Amino acid sequence: MENLIGLNQENMGAISSRVEKPTYNRDSITTSIVHIGVGNFHRSHQAFYAHELMQNHGVLDCGICGVGLMDFDQKIYKVLKDQDGLYTLMIKELDGTFTAKVIGSIVEFIFGPENPSAVIEKIAHPDIKIISLTITEGGYNLNEGTGKFDFSNPLIQQDLENPEAPKTVFGYITQALKLRKTRGEHGLTIQSCDNIQENGEVAKKALTEFIKKAEPELVDWVQENVSFPNAMVDRITPVTVAEDIETLKEKFQIEDKWPVVCEPFNQWVVEDHFVSGRPAWEKVGVQFVENVLPYENMKLRLLNAGHSCLGILGALHGYNTIDQVATDKDFSKFLKDFMDVEVTPTLGSLDGMDLDAYKQTLLDRFQNVYIKDLISRICLESSAKIPIFLLSTLRDQLKGNQNIDRITLVIAAWCKYNDGVDENNNTYEIKDVMKDTLIKAAELSHKNPIAFLEINSIFGDLVNNDVFVNAFVSALNKVRNKSIKDCIQEINISAALV
Repeated sequence: MENLIGLNQENMGAISSRVEKPTYNRDSITTSIVHIGVGNFHRSHQAFYAHELMQNHGVLDCGICGVGLMDFDQKIYKVLKDQDGLYTLMIKELDGTFTAKVIGSIVEFIFGPENPSAVIEKIAHPDIKIISLTITEGGYNLNEGTGKFDFSNPLIQQDLENPEAPKTVFGYITQALKLRKTRGEHGLTIQSCDNIQENGEVAKKALTEFIKKAEPELVDWVQENVSFPNAMVDRITPVTVAEDIETLKEKFQIEDKWPVVCEPFNQWVVEDHFVSGRPAWEKVGVQFVENVLPYENMKLRLLNAGHSCLGILGALHGYNTIDQVATDKDFSKFLKDFMDVEVTPTLGSLDGMDLDAYKQTLLDRFQNVYIKDLISRICLESSAKIPIFLLSTLRDQLKGNQNIDRITLVIAAWCKYNDGVDENNNTYEIKDVMKDTLIKAAELSHKNPIAFLEINSIFGDLVNNDVFVNAFVSALNKVRNKSIKDCIQEINISAALV
């Protein structure tokens, strides 16, 4: 392709005539944030906010050092290293138009498996004020059934036995904090950006439990010098596909090996508790609050749960992307009723929030046909997502003796999903850290439906709730003997008759 320009710092002058580029001097940026888990969401969200702060307000003290700890992080490490940390953000509107801008806030990247000591030293550096995390819902190593830290994890055992060569986020952060204490450095903030209720508290619990066993003399220092603010994050960010890379080449003649696609909507609500200061994110739309819990509940139980509902049901029907499911009138009706009837009663007071408008916004966002969010991405690691996004609502509805028809159907559909084949006899891979357990339980449920609910780390004591168990057995029988669309239509019709 003629005039194709590779994305890197040297080529910024030529690229500036094609897309928006950083106007700030990247050599003058101070790195104050270490981010662990540089994926598409981080690049569409936190790194985007940092870029906007630099671009529009000249604030250059919020540079990001990305850190990859997993073997699969090597790919993004190599791409960003080759591109000097630069990447293109492609923001796709509902009408099909999109804007592209080069983001320059990631100024360093360290690959942990290649150089563990460099990661530890970077986190221990006095310029670092924040460690932020997108390590997925399952990355906090807490048993969903008991809520306790899982010390049986082989990687955790390895970190306890070999503290100088850690493998997990907990091992790395612990050794870095130990260095900060030894050197008399100031404390810092650990900022979770994962979709977990009270994510700051979860991060605090997991890290503290690890430190108690790994470095018990460090516990008091952490309690006094490290803060863990809760936060709610939101921006639909699908997997980058080859078509996105080609679009950049064709429309802008830019070669970006890993651009990021996202929707225009973005939100970040954070508790303002940063022990060593923070960037002035409020200048670029971040909302700082005293208590983020109501916002978390709303987002996790509506948006994230809605995604899981559409993903699981759509996968069985044979759809490939979320917009396909959301624009199907039967599935969209089911989702709207799920949000109105089964979720909204559990949300409590949301002062100043137009909940009906928010739910309509979610439906519009799910139906954005230009985002093409893959169902396979939404169903990824569902064993970590279902307890957070759906089972919390289920428990609240059970306590109030309220309707659980739709949420139970989704859980039954998830059981069937783990059979690994859709209704058109197309197979798919179960991508989940608990896939062996899930697949085995789904297989056993053909003869004993309750077998799936006996996965204690997911369902806990729900297997003892007769109302739920009876509803689940009935729903599982339906999804195994009828099409998922028939099951949904049956519920939709029943609701219309009430």
